[in-house]
Amino acid sequence: MTSQDTGLRGPAVGDIAPDLTLRDQNGQQVTLSGFRGERNVLLVFYPFAFSGICTGELCEIRDTLGDFVSDDAQVLAISCDPMFSLRAWADKEGYFFPLLSDFWPHGEASRAYGVFDERAGRPVRGTFLVDRDGVVAWRLVNDAGEARDFDGYRRALAALR
Repeated sequence: MTSQDTGLRGPAVGDIAPDLTLRDQNGQQVTLSGFRGERNVLLVFYPFAFSGICTGELCEIRDTLGDFVSDDAQVLAISCDPMFSLRAWADKEGYFFPLLSDFWPHGEASRAYGVFDERAGRPVRGTFLVDRDGVVAWRLVNDAGEARDFDGYRRALAALR
């Protein structure tokens, strides 16, 4: 699977994004449809907290937060790590954006987006831009060992503005 792979299950560009409700690193429930009509949302599925590539990607989000969180955009990072691990990781790295736990039922949101690796028990690197109407406007799916490039997201978000 590569970033060019478009044959994965899950929503395609133009599909209504599956709704999800997950707890963030602070125990608060976050629902995707709660942003409908207000903000575009970037869903960033990643394999594991505290791992090298994942840390690098989320540090890029942290370091360029204005590209990901604004009056018209919100980022939601999603893994199957437990909420308490996400809290420790957010505190260590200074992540002040929602890290959502898809821990239980294990991988349910990742499966809905077609990015859950059943053999490994974790998501691959799936990235979905959901517009204000709840429609997938852009997507990129990378294998777990392949870091994503957020430039496509930035171009897709600019096209929505």
